[in-house]
Order: sequence, then C-alpha cells, then structure tokens
Amino acid sequence: MIRSQGLAGPLFRRPVRFLLVGLVTLVLSIGPALLDLPASQASPAQPSNSAPLIPIEDQPFYPQLVTSSETWSDVVLDQVVGDSPRSTLLNFYAVMADVGLRADRLGHGASTRDVSRQEQIDDTNLLFGLAVKALDASSIPKSVREDMADEAAIQLKHVLDYVLTHSRQPIDIPDVEGMKQLNDRRSTPTNSWRIPGTAVTLTSDLEDDPENESFYFSASTVSSIRSMYDEIRAIPQIQQPFATPRFYSDFIYTPGYLVPPDWYLALPGSWRGFFEWPIGDQTLFQVLCAALLIGVYGFIYLRLLRMLFSTYSPGARRFENDQQIFQLDSLAWKRVLIVLPALPLTYVTEQLIDNILNFTGLPLVVAIYSFYVIWYFSASVLVFFLFEAVGRSSSEFLARVRGGESPIQLRRITSLVMPISRAVGALVSVVLIYRLLLLLGLPSSTVLAFSAVPGLAIGLGASKLLGNLFAGLSIQTDRPLRVGEFCEVGGNLGFVTKIGLRSMELQTLESRVTIPNSVADEATIVNYSRRGVSWERQPMQGLELRLPISDPLSPFQLEELMRQARRLLATPQSLQLAVELREPLVSLESLEDGTNQLIVFVMVELHGWAPFLKVRETLLLALEELLERVSLSEVVVGVAYSTTPQQLERIPELMRAVIAEDPQLGFEACRLVRISAFSYDHELEIRSSHDTHDAFENSVHRLNRRILEVLAQHQIEIPFPTQTLELHSNPLNQ
Repeated sequence: MIRSQGLAGPLFRRPVRFLLVGLVTLVLSIGPALLDLPASQASPAQPSNSAPLIPIEDQPFYPQLVTSSETWSDVVLDQVVGDSPRSTLLNFYAVMADVGLRADRLGHGASTRDVSRQEQIDDTNLLFGLAVKALDASSIPKSVREDMADEAAIQLKHVLDYVLTHSRQPIDIPDVEGMKQLNDRRSTPTNSWRIPGTAVTLTSDLEDDPENESFYFSASTVSSIRSMYDEIRAIPQIQQPFATPRFYSDFIYTPGYLVPPDWYLALPGSWRGFFEWPIGDQTLFQVLCAALLIGVYGFIYLRLLRMLFSTYSPGARRFENDQQIFQLDSLAWKRVLIVLPALPLTYVTEQLIDNILNFTGLPLVVAIYSFYVIWYFSASVLVFFLFEAVGRSSSEFLARVRGGESPIQLRRITSLVMPISRAVGALVSVVLIYRLLLLLGLPSSTVLAFSAVPGLAIGLGASKLLGNLFAGLSIQTDRPLRVGEFCEVGGNLGFVTKIGLRSMELQTLESRVTIPNSVADEATIVNYSRRGVSWERQPMQGLELRLPISDPLSPFQLEELMRQARRLLATPQSLQLAVELREPLVSLESLEDGTNQLIVFVMVELHGWAPFLKVRETLLLALEELLERVSLSEVVVGVAYSTTPQQLERIPELMRAVIAEDPQLGFEACRLVRISAFSYDHELEIRSSHDTHDAFENSVHRLNRRILEVLAQHQIEIPFPTQTLELHSNPLNQ
C-alpha cells in the first residue's frame, strides 16, 4: 500500500505541475485584459446636444442599404469593397448584419446535422470572409493578422451600429461623383473619407498597393477599432433591422469560429451557462481547456528537449572512435526525429487554442506570438540538424563509393562536406528567424537593418574571421595536409584531426591544438605523410629516429650496424609490430664533435599518438640492441709472446673453425693487428644473423668459451697483464 502511494505521487504531481504552468501562462496573458475590463465597461459621457437622434431608417443612405442587403441575400460571390466610400461602407454593413443574424440563428438554434445547416454555415463563413477583406489590416502583424482582422470586423460592425443610430445629423456617404465634388472643395484633395464625428475612415490609398482604386477601411481605423469598441460596448443598442447586439459576445464566449460546433450546442443549457462564465474576454471553458492544452503541450515539449539534450551526453558520443564513426549519421538523424514532432505539436496546439477554443483579444495575441516563436525556433533547429544529418549521410555515401570502410577517408570527406552543410543550415535558420521577425510585426526596414549588422560586424571586428574562412577554403582547395596525416604546423607536431572553415585541430603528444586557418595558411607546413606518396593513398606518418653513437666504432662495425639496421627494418616480424614499415631508410651522419649518429626513417600507417609512440619505442630499443651487438662483433684475442710462429699461423684457421660451429655467425676476418706490451693481439670480425638480441648474446657466450677451449687444446696461452712497481728513495728523508 505504501509502495503504491509512493509510485503514484510523482505520477500525479507531474501532470498537475504542467497544468499549473498552463494556468500561470493564461493568467499572464489575460491579466492585462482583466485590468482593462472595468474601464472598458464604463459608460462614456453622453454629449450634451438638444438635437434628437436620427433613426437609421431616416438616413439618406438607408434605401441603398436595404437594396444592398437584398442583393447579398441572393449572391454570396460578389465583392464587398467598391469604388466609393458609399459602396464599401453599405456593402460591409449589410453583409456583416446578415452574417451576425445568421450566426445568432445558427448558434442558438437546435443542433442538427442536416446538409442545409452545414450549407448555411459555409455560406455564413464565406460572407464573413468577404466582409473582412474590406479592412486594410496591413498595420496588424502577419502572425495575428487573420485572427485580429476577423475580430476587428465584428467590432467595427458594433461601432457602425452605434454611429449609424446615434447620429444627430444626416450622414451623407459620398459615391464616386460625391468624392470628386468633395475633393473639389478641399484645399488638399485626398482619396479618403471619414464618417462625421468618428475616427472611422475609408480610403483607397493603400501602402502595399499604390495602384489601388477601391475603398477600404483604413489601417488606422483597423488599428484603433478596439479602443472605439471599448467606448461604446456598454451602451445599449437601439433596435433596428440591421442591429446585431450579440454578435461579438457570441463570437468571443463560445468555441468554434462564427458558429459553435455541434457537440457544444448539444450540451445542456445549464452547462453552457456555467462554461460561458466570463473571465475577461474569455470564458471559464476556454481558460480551463487552454490550460490543459498548454500543460500537455509543455510536458511533451520538455520531454523532447530532454531527449535531445541526452544525445549530447558523454555516453551518447561513443561513436567518436574510428571503429564506430560510420554510425554518426544515425545519431544526427536521431536528433532530427526528436525535433521533428515539435513542429506539428506546436501547430496543432496553436490551432486548437485559436480556432477550436476561439481565443480572442490580447490572450490570443500572446498565445500566437509564443507559439510562433517556439515553432520558428524549433524549425531553425530542425533545419540545422537536417542539413547536418544530410551532410553526415552524404559523407558516408561518398566514403563508401570511393574507399569502402576507411574511417580516415570518411573523416576527410566529412571535414569538407560538414562545414558546407552546417553553413547552409545556419543560413536557412537565419532566414527563418528573419521571417519570424516579420511575422511578429517588425518593419521590413528594421529587419534589413538587422541584416546589415553581420556585415557591419565583419567590417569593424570580424575581419579575422573572414580571413580564416578564406584561408580554410584555400587549405581545402590546395590540400597541403588532410585529416589523419602527421604534420608539423607552426612548430606544433601531431595528427590532423579536423579541418574546419575557421580553424584546424592538431592532436599533439600532450594536448589538442587549435590553429586558426589563417595562421596555418601562412606557416610552414611539414607533412611527414607525403614523402613520395600519392595523396590518394591512406595517410601515413614519417617516423624518424636519430641514435647517437658515443663509442667509436671501426669501419667494419659501422658497416655491420648499417646492414643489421636495414635487415631489421626489412623483416620487422621479430619486433612483433602490428603495422608495416614502408620505405625504410638507414644512413649515418658525422657530427661536429667527431662522433656519428645513426639515422633511421620509415613510413607507418598510424592514427594516434599511442600507437605512434609504441612503434617508436620498439624501434628505439631494437636499435640500441643493434649498437650493443655491433660493439661485440669485433673480438680481440691476445696470445702470449711464447706462441710459436707455427701456432700464430694457425690462429685464423682455428677462429674460422670455431665460428663455423654456430650457423648464425659468420666469419669475416681474423688478423694480427697489433703487438701489445703483453701479447700478440688478433682481431676477430664476425657477422650475425640472429633475430633476437638474447640469441646473439648466447652465441657470443658459446663462442668465447669455445675460443678458450680451442686455444687450450693447441697449447696457446693467453697471458695475464703484468705491472712493474718501481720504488725510489728520497734523499731528503734520510
């Protein structure tokens, strides 16, 4: 029992947490609307005028208004905007009155699913769309233009209900001829007309369409219609044939578009009355459903973010080694699949809040702005990841086509393809961000100013970045070095692990060095992987060893050292190396102090410092053993002065016979080279073909013992060195 409660607690608290987040978001969005509510409900002061109100039926435009209304009741495909203020205003007012009456009838009548009802709803929506087109909504940001224009059209209808029924003077709406006469009386002719006593203006001057000749409700009217509506919303409307007193309240307090959906109309009236309890310009039903949607959306979106961040954890980057580098494309596509659901999820949530729950006013603006920002940022990230995944897959495809399963070949192609893919992805992402700024209402001139910032930054302080980019292109074109090669760049020796558009990376023995491309392009590059090797082959590293020879060696010993070193490099099996030693070179160099040094150079195919150091260490030890072996290749055999001439004559043959007993030793010469103070010294020169140094030392051990035995058999004595001690007396001590 206790365990089940402990498990259910976190599962219960997490959805509640996201629901609270959704409620907080809604409170922040509808808070300003709630604060403005008392002011909007305050009745404006009535002007003191003794003149009576003129009913709309007594206005001079009323007969034409009736005619327009009858025309629109039969035809729904005409154009609301006209060539004069009278045509546009009367068409708009007649159409909106028809739409309001239809929406009121369909929204409060019995819900049926017959074909005629759906046709009426479609006709109503079509008429409403035609009426909205009479508004110049260019002042509204594109992201909320469609929704705010719909709301502005209904608010404008209520304002016109008030204006046309509360006028104390006849309203003469000019037609085409009237506009001409009006401009003749004006000192500055304009293509605009304002309803007397109001800020409602109709104009044919459109910023986006200079050649327009039709009249629209001006952009200033559309942008200020909300404040005009707030001034008259609490004033009771006068009953007249074209009045729609419940049009706006039905529009904002019920879900759906103009007509609530059938499932909502099917609810009991008491439920709907509770659901439609107003909270600002929204209802309790809209607020609760929106909070639930935002909570679910936030939960899913945060889960996607968590999954995306987990791909950057140390455990997820296990593909960086050479064996699994071909799986990096799967990680890139995994990130694409993680980010991809965020786009439809954001779009669906925004559509549900906008069109199904029918949010209006400031909460709708906040919601749409938020979802647009999230959608475009998610799209920017998705585009960047998509181009990266395409670059990874393309690099792998090209590597398989050109060289099979070579990790170095893939790294080389990736170093060229990936910077281009990422640059294109970043460029498209920037275009999406600029598109977002335009949708949020920033003027195009401001966006262009933002576009000029990168150029200004390059001109003022990013010249080095530009130089690195061009140097990177130069390196990629000339290819003095490539990924995987062993090079020295500006005094830094190491393996090239990356060549980007801005910098390159060099893995040295003690660290990873990042070198700007401009520095690398100007520095002297020593490529140890290119000595007579075509660049199409696998990258190889030049391994050079210089071994100083401190003890003086005879010409025979130097020759033997060269021979043994060449033999060692030609047959490296005895060294138990996992790599092949290619193009070996062995030479001697005389130093200024009179000593010599052994120079060994080989080409090896290695990809990292650990195997490189292992090979160098093995070769260095083997060469040190060769030096010791060469020092033992000359043996001095000294015989006593009592040795007869016949015995001296036989010593070379005896030494040849002794060496012949060991098949891995070769007799070169045995000569009487000096007559020393105590013996006749013979110098024995031998060659060896042993694979290991231990085997050579064992042979030398057996050789020395056999020499002693042979000399003893032939009664040839090896003298002991003697010393003579002379004592002299000092006269001063006597």
